[in-house]
Amino acid sequence: MNNIIIILAEVSLVIVVFCLVNWLVGRLFKQLIRVAWFQKVNSNARNLRRNLQALIVICCIALCLLIVGGNGWLIYRGKDLKEYTLQLVSNIPKGFWITLGTGLGKCICLLMLVAFAMKPLQRLLNYGCVRAKKLEQITASDESIEDLFSYLTKILTSGLWLLSLIWCTQFLKVPESTTKYLYVLLNIYLIIGIGLLILRSIVVIIDSIDNLSVQYSSPDNILRFYSNLRHLIPFFKGCLEYIIYVTMATLVVEQVEIIANLATYGSKAVKIIGIIFLSRGLIVIANLFLEEALLRSPKLTDVQRKKRLTIIPILESLLKYLIYFGSGILILDTIEIDATPILAGAGIVGLAVGLGAQNLINDMVSGFFILFENYYLVGDYIQTGEAEGIVEAIELRTTRIRHFNGQMHIIRNGDIGSITNYSKDYIYAVVEVGIEYDADLDHVYRVIEKVGHQLKEKYSEVIEPTKVDGIEDFGDFDLSIRTITKVKPGKHRLIKLVLRKMIKDAFDQEGIELNAQDPVFILKQ
Repeated sequence: MNNIIIILAEVSLVIVVFCLVNWLVGRLFKQLIRVAWFQKVNSNARNLRRNLQALIVICCIALCLLIVGGNGWLIYRGKDLKEYTLQLVSNIPKGFWITLGTGLGKCICLLMLVAFAMKPLQRLLNYGCVRAKKLEQITASDESIEDLFSYLTKILTSGLWLLSLIWCTQFLKVPESTTKYLYVLLNIYLIIGIGLLILRSIVVIIDSIDNLSVQYSSPDNILRFYSNLRHLIPFFKGCLEYIIYVTMATLVVEQVEIIANLATYGSKAVKIIGIIFLSRGLIVIANLFLEEALLRSPKLTDVQRKKRLTIIPILESLLKYLIYFGSGILILDTIEIDATPILAGAGIVGLAVGLGAQNLINDMVSGFFILFENYYLVGDYIQTGEAEGIVEAIELRTTRIRHFNGQMHIIRNGDIGSITNYSKDYIYAVVEVGIEYDADLDHVYRVIEKVGHQLKEKYSEVIEPTKVDGIEDFGDFDLSIRTITKVKPGKHRLIKLVLRKMIKDAFDQEGIELNAQDPVFILKQ
């Protein structure tokens, strides 16, 4: 019976040790799973955790079987396990037992102290959470603040227990190599935990600054530009997230002597991420500066504004490519690649492409002439070939024209021939009306001119009231009367539609009949 009790005690001790190892591995994985990259490969991380757990269980079972087998072999040889165990214990020096007892006492006192310190620590953090939520300057949501303090509590709690475990190994005079690896494990845990804590803190701070900037922005202060820069916040958060992850990985790698040399790549990765963010920010700031410098003045005429709206997209494109080019050179320099041969090769390739791409050069040259000779501007209503509509964009290679029915015409600048621009100074909205031969023309003229005055009063697009130009044509069934209305550039189509309806309504009131056999308006541009 005594032999069975001894075997059970030894097996129980092994199980307790392996349960402690399994707990430590589980705590480490709980922290790793909070990292965004591990969340993306969540299934793989969980499989790795299950495999490690299975390995620990197998090792535990194997060691237990080895203990049972060894003790069984001793029993088979007629050994008394109690006497054998006592003999082994008696051979151990008394100093070891004194050290073990003292160490166990210190461990128990330390663990009790840490356990008692946990409650005041949690109360202090809860108080800090409540105070943070009451601060008016912090405009982040209460859930974000609670999540931040909850995570801080977990980090401090787990860190204290791991530190206590390391101190306990020192009290028990465990080999220094074990203590060293435990310190490495603690450092890795704290690096990951503090990195994630900083990331959450930064998110709360950025959200608070964002809300405050929106709250206090006005047209009279510098925060008026913030609405144009606000779309950079998600990109800024993403860059900071990657920088923190790279920094965490670098610090973790430095803890492992075998791969510590790889840590040098971390600073390079951080620098590349910073270059990418700065290039994106410079592009946005440059575009904002261009718009502010070219469109801010209230003294601009409509023509000047159109000219500047036309040239701004081209300048923005040139600046964007210039910044991207400079960023590429800086990135190559960061990864220690000499950019000189690449630039020389790019120049040769560019020359070869330029010689072969004559159509491209023709389009770009034509685009420059269109811009500098002021053939048309963004917002003009033009007709070229079969394309007609409002110019939405003039680029170096193409012009984009939006038809009033919604179609988008994209025309190469080199293919643009004759141009009809309806947006120079003014344009006439020409409407022809077919009436019966026996109609009173003087009465018809008075009604149309009356409608023209009403049209000018209702619509600011009309420069001069509608006038009757005279009889345009003698048709088979009607007389065609031509009317003209002087309107602002590009507004002729709208005024035509409105004028036709007003003439129809006025004729109905006056009893003037349109040609019954052909009551269709004949329009000529």
